[in-house]
Amino acid sequence: MGKTIAEKIIGNHAGYEVCAGEIALCSIDLVMMHDANGPLAVRAFREMGGENVFDPEKVVVVFDHCTPPSNEKLSNIHAFLRSFVKEQNIHFYEGGRGVCHQLVAESGWASPGSLIVGSDSHTCTYGACGTLSTGLGATDIATALLTGKLWFKVPKTLRVNLKGLLPSMCDAKDIILYTIGTLGADGCNYASVEFYGEYLEHCTEANRLTITNMVVEMGAKCGFTCHSKLGVQADPDAEYFKTVEIDLTTLEPVIAKPHTVDNMCFIREVEGIPIQQAVLGSCTNGRYEDLEQAAMILKGHHIDPGVRLLVYPASETVLRRAAASGILIDLIDAGATICTPSCGVCVGTLGGVPADGENVISTTNRNFKGRMGNNKAKIYLASPQTVAASALAGRIADPRELIV
Repeated sequence: MGKTIAEKIIGNHAGYEVCAGEIALCSIDLVMMHDANGPLAVRAFREMGGENVFDPEKVVVVFDHCTPPSNEKLSNIHAFLRSFVKEQNIHFYEGGRGVCHQLVAESGWASPGSLIVGSDSHTCTYGACGTLSTGLGATDIATALLTGKLWFKVPKTLRVNLKGLLPSMCDAKDIILYTIGTLGADGCNYASVEFYGEYLEHCTEANRLTITNMVVEMGAKCGFTCHSKLGVQADPDAEYFKTVEIDLTTLEPVIAKPHTVDNMCFIREVEGIPIQQAVLGSCTNGRYEDLEQAAMILKGHHIDPGVRLLVYPASETVLRRAAASGILIDLIDAGATICTPSCGVCVGTLGGVPADGENVISTTNRNFKGRMGNNKAKIYLASPQTVAASALAGRIADPRELIV
C-alpha cells in the first residue's frame, strides 16, 4: 500500500516507514514560538532542567500576538522572551515584522518534506509549502526545545477533491469555510487533509496558505494543498479514510456565523445584517493578494460612515509591497485604518476590540464568543471580497452585487 504525505514525512523523520495509527519518535526541523504562548514553553523548558536549546538555528521566536504591548504586563512578557532569545542566540522577529505564520512561510523556513512544530494552533498553515506542521502545547514545545525530538501518532488522512474552478468573487476563504461547514468542527479530528484539484494548479501560494491555515478548525492535525510543484506527493495508491468532493463551479460566497467556524451558510442567507466593524488581515488573509482584492472593490469608494475598517498586513514585506503599488493609499482613501503587521484584533489582546452588541465581519480564522476581546460582540468570518463589500454597504453584502 502506498503512503500519504503525512506518512512519508513522519517516516522520513523517524528513520523508518510508518502507517496511520502508529507512534513514531521524530526529529524536528524547526520550533516556532510567539509572545502569547512562548513564555509558558520557556518556563516548562526551565522546569525540565533545560539550559540550552537543542539547536539555536532551528528555533524561531516571533512577537505578533501582543505587539506593540498595551500594558506593563505584556511589556514584561516581551522583556522575558527577549532575554531568552539573547541568552540562547536563537532567531527572532521583533514586534511589527509580521504574523508568525506569514514570516515562517515567506522567510523560507517551511520547505517541502520538513517537520515544524509551533506554539500556535494555526501552525498547520505551512502545509501549503509541503511541510508537515502542527501546533502544540507548552510542554510539548519545551520538550522539542530541549531534545529536538517529539513523539507523534501518525494521522489518518482525508482526501478532498476540488472539482473545477471558482466563479467570480469567490475565493480560497470560501473554499475552506465551505469545507469546514460541510465536514463540521470535529470532522477531521487528528487527521491529515490532502486537497487536490485543478484550482490548486492555478491559484497563488497565498490562496493555498489560506486553505491550510484553517484545517485545524475542523480538527485536523495538518493539511496539504497538493499540486504538481509541491515537492512532496502522496503515492497513487495511498489509503484515505474518507474522500470528499466539492464542486467549485457551483460555489457561492459563504460566511461563518457566530459563534463557531462550522456555522456556515451562503451570504445570501444573512445578507443585510448591519455591521459596525470590518477586519482585513491575519495569518489567514493578510497577504498582498488579499489586500489587493479588497482594494479592487474599495478603490474610488468610501466605506459606510457607521463602519470601522481595520487592516492588518500579514508582514512588513506585505506592507511595503502594498505601499509601493499604491494599494495602501486606495485602502486609506476608502476609510481604512492601517494597523501594525500583527495578529491584531484577531485574538483580542490589543486594539480594535468591538463594543457590546456590535457585529464584526472579518477575514480572520475564528469567531468564538469573546475571540476579539468582547463576548457580547458577534463575529462573522468571510473572504476579503465579502469583507470589503460589506464595509462599503454597512451591512453583510454579497460581493457579486458590486460592479468593480
